[in-house]
Amino acid sequence: MENSRLFRLLRTFNSGELRHFKKFLRTPFFNQRSEVPALFDLLEKSLKTGRPAPAKNEAWRRLFGAGDYDDHRVRLAMSQLYKLATQFLAVQDFLADAPAFQRRAARAFQTRRLPDLAQTALSEAAAAQEKLPLRNPDFFEEQYRITLDQNRFAVAEQNTEAIDFQQLSRQLDQTFLIQKLWQACYMLSHQAVANTRYDFGLLDATLEFAARSGALDTPAAALYFHCYHALTHPEEHRHFQQFKTLLFHHDRLFSVEERRDLFILAINFCIRQYNAGSHDYLREQFDFYRTGLERQYFLSDGVLSRYTYLNAATSGMALQELDWTEHFIQSYRDYLAEAHRESLFSFNLARLEYQRRAHGAALQLLQKTDYKDLPLNLAAKTLQLKIYYELGEYDLLESHLKAFGAFIRRKKMLGYHRTNYLNTVLFAQKMLELNRYDKNAVAALRREVEETAAVAEKEWLLGML
Repeated sequence: MENSRLFRLLRTFNSGELRHFKKFLRTPFFNQRSEVPALFDLLEKSLKTGRPAPAKNEAWRRLFGAGDYDDHRVRLAMSQLYKLATQFLAVQDFLADAPAFQRRAARAFQTRRLPDLAQTALSEAAAAQEKLPLRNPDFFEEQYRITLDQNRFAVAEQNTEAIDFQQLSRQLDQTFLIQKLWQACYMLSHQAVANTRYDFGLLDATLEFAARSGALDTPAAALYFHCYHALTHPEEHRHFQQFKTLLFHHDRLFSVEERRDLFILAINFCIRQYNAGSHDYLREQFDFYRTGLERQYFLSDGVLSRYTYLNAATSGMALQELDWTEHFIQSYRDYLAEAHRESLFSFNLARLEYQRRAHGAALQLLQKTDYKDLPLNLAAKTLQLKIYYELGEYDLLESHLKAFGAFIRRKKMLGYHRTNYLNTVLFAQKMLELNRYDKNAVAALRREVEETAAVAEKEWLLGML
């Protein structure tokens, strides 16, 4: 039962949800089978203590008493409890959405020929919608649906003065425009990483309408409009700056998930531009990391992704923002998942000490941690290589290169990274054997490094040469 979809779902319930679900199960409208709340009571003990779920034969004994074990009856009880847990979450979500709830209530009242109650519910839906702090694509879609129902109600009641098709048309245009631009931005972003091509349909007409209609006075429309143009015309830097300004100033108009997605989209764009040679985007990337971290957009259930932890520190060190980087490394250590916490913390500190030219301290940090994560292990070994070379510890370096090369060759699953790291080891070995006083030999090795596409740490190698 531990790995069943039922128990995995219930594991996500917090204490308040468990308490309310217990009442929900005992409501005759939703459930009239006594074994279902009894099964929940049995599972609740495991959920509250974190202990494994009871086995199905134990559940049978507790639910049905004596008799031969019947797997079908246990599975049926589990299936019913799962169904009710799903209903509970859906009902909770629906009741929390006041505008949608009132709009659906208005339809029910109108069906029952209670026009006064329907009118009141629609007015309450509109008022609840206006009070919402968000002005994201979902907001404009719900706003349009409320106006659509108000017009339908006016038509049904033959109240011609209340019918406003012009407002309805404007809201439909606005809703479609924002949704279309939002979708186009994420299609472009996915297209860049998935090696695929999409048909964007009515997008050209949407962009032309947005530019001439005044729709860009709405922050959400303007943000996605400039985001799209930044993605398609990165050489026109003004679009990226407009997008960045709008996102930094109007981020509260979007949900937390949307803010995180927008910041990640912007960071990935900056990385692509930097890799293409636009080095100004390194500062832009850092700004998005710093602002997103300050506003806690990168935390998911209180956990910071290890990739964000590594990449944010990397951007800070690349810009020599070392004090900020040290504060970040220390402050966000406890937000990392426990399985990766110590290795990521020590590795980032080692990189920081290396940047400060404190090679000895960096080596100590690298040597005291066991890097079980393969990419991190490779990065740590590469940093050791650089430190040994820069310190002139050539005997240690030679031994390290042999061990590092053997380690890479054993890891068949590395893909193209395998070639990158093997070439780094190869060129480090050549530098070790190089007569530094032979200018022709140095120049020849430098050309060889430059002309080899797959090399990790190419800039460092060229710098040392």
